[in-house]
This record gives sequence, C-alpha cells and structure tokens, in this order.
Amino acid sequence: MRVLGIETSCDETSAAVVERDEDGSGSILSNVILSQINEHAAFGGVVPEIAARAHLSAMDHIVRSALDEAGLGLDSIDGIAATAGPGLTGGLMVGMMTAKAISAARDIPFIGINHLEGHALTARLSDNVAYPYLLLLVSGGHTQILCVRGLGDYERWATTIDDAVGEAFDKTAKLLGLGFPGGPAVEQAARNGNAERFAFPRALQGQDTLNMSFSGLKTAIRREAESLAPLHEEDIADLCASVQLAIADVLADRCSRAMDRFAREAGGGDGSMTLVVAGGVAANSLIRSSLDTVCNDAGWRLVAPPARLCTDNAAMIAWAGLERLERNERSPLDLAVRSRWPLDNEAIALVGSGRRGQKV
Repeated sequence: MRVLGIETSCDETSAAVVERDEDGSGSILSNVILSQINEHAAFGGVVPEIAARAHLSAMDHIVRSALDEAGLGLDSIDGIAATAGPGLTGGLMVGMMTAKAISAARDIPFIGINHLEGHALTARLSDNVAYPYLLLLVSGGHTQILCVRGLGDYERWATTIDDAVGEAFDKTAKLLGLGFPGGPAVEQAARNGNAERFAFPRALQGQDTLNMSFSGLKTAIRREAESLAPLHEEDIADLCASVQLAIADVLADRCSRAMDRFAREAGGGDGSMTLVVAGGVAANSLIRSSLDTVCNDAGWRLVAPPARLCTDNAAMIAWAGLERLERNERSPLDLAVRSRWPLDNEAIALVGSGRRGQKV
C-alpha cells in the first residue's frame, strides 16, 4: 500500500508518500517540507493567518513535488491522509480540503489523522517498533508520557500541568533575544555554556506523580536574566545550558518512573522494553543523551527517530494513514478539523493534554 500524506497543522507545509515493505517495515518514497520560519521570525512566533495563506500558496506545488520525488502519479496512490487536528484551524483546513478534493476527484480513500498519532507512530515507520511501547511526546504544544498498546490504544500517564517543553524553550529564547524557533537556538547557545552555573528548579521532582511543570522554570530564568542585566554572551550561554539541563533532568526522572510502571503493567510479551521519544523537542541532543542513559541503566531500548522525522512532516501522517487504511478505516468527506484532539479521550483534561482544561 502506498499512501500520500499532507501535513499543515502549524508552520510547515508538507506532503509525502510512504509504503509498507514485505517485511512489515516502512519506506519513505518522498517527504517534501516547506518551512515558514522566515515568514514568522519577525513576530517571535507563528501567526495563524500568515501560516494559512502560506499553506494555500504552496500546497499544490508541494503535493506535486512529493509525487514527482516518489516517481508516482495519483493512479499509483492507494490512500490519502491529512492532518485533521490538533493545530491551527486555518492551516488544517487547507490540508484537509486538498486531500478531500483529491480523494473525491480520483476516488482514492481518505482518512483524517490526529497529528499526535503521527508523532506516536513515527518510530514504527523509522524503526519498525512493535507494540506495546512507552512514549515520551515532546513538542511545542504537548509534553506527555503515554502507554502505546496498539493502533488507537493510547493511555496518557502524564502530562505537563502548565507549559509544554517546546514552549519553555521558545519563551527562554525570546527572553534572551535568540530568535525563533527557540529550541534549536537555545541548544546552539548552550553548547558554549556552563550548565552548573544556575541551579534552576526541577518542579515536582520526588513527588508521587509523573506529571511535569515548567512554568516555574520560566520564571526562574527571567529572574536570573533580570539580575544579570545587561547580559553578556557568556551569561546567555550559561543560562541556556542550565535550563536545558533542568528540562533534560525532569524528563529523564519522569521517564524512569514511567518505565517502572510500564514494566509492571504493560511490558511486551517477549520481555523487551522500548521507550520512544517523539515530537520536535526529541531532536534535542542532550535530552536524547539523558534518556539513553536512563534506558541503558534499566536495560531498555531507546528509539529516537531521525531529527527530520521529529519535527512536523507529512511522512508521519502518511504512515499513520497507512496503518489506519490497512484496517479498512475511512473518514467521511465532511470530516471537520479539530483544533484540539487528545490521543487519550479518557484522560483528565489538563493543560498540555491536547484539549481544553484547567490548571491543577
């Protein structure tokens, strides 16, 4: 089966074609991504109206480029998948309407995909990871730990009760004048910094919870920056290194606790244990290294997809669509976009869980 995927949930316009090989693994035949970083840089974040217009201008060209790169025409496509949510409504509508139009015109099965499920299943595309596995999903808008038992079977064990990790990085970068997007900018500056200079808080650490909190960390950074003003290059590097280490420590601590629970409740039948880290923040090298240490100490396997598959891309959407279509699932052409769409509909609604909630 070959599936065309379209991703327009935020500020990347992407189209891709994937297929499943005979051994069950996935192959990416194309994955074309057009970034809008330059369009939004002056505003220090993504402007929804600008993003939607940019998606609309580029969509036809990106889809054609993905098909050309794969060496295929629409007559060789078995299904089309598009991100239906969560994300920015205007951008989602552009991708969904494009996919629906192709589906209707060429009689190709269509399916709307949860963007978070795309991230959750990326490791099955890149590394053919078997169910069940433990997932750390870290992105600009979400920080969650989930037990992935199977396709569509996701149990959220933890989330952030305030800021997501990606948001914490973005706000740090904006405070220090490092530009947008914040995550790569903070990581770059941290390479020359002393991570031990500032003892930033590790909120909730040692408490009987897997949940996370990063708003206090953001406040601590602001206070240190204000006390040091005017900031020198060394100060900025040290602040970035210290905040990055604090975030990595929190994620490693929560994952270690979640791994213990997974081993008790959901371990694979063959005795293997896998921690998957996905989402844009999963590209951070210190976070990967910290999780790798935790996994090595526990005898687990860490799977971190290639960096190009951690940030938003259509290959992950196409793959999620392929897995759904293989189960003969289809979406109606009147499917509506969803700005919020949790993977676990039974979980208590908290900030960062993927749907509206209240802080606790």
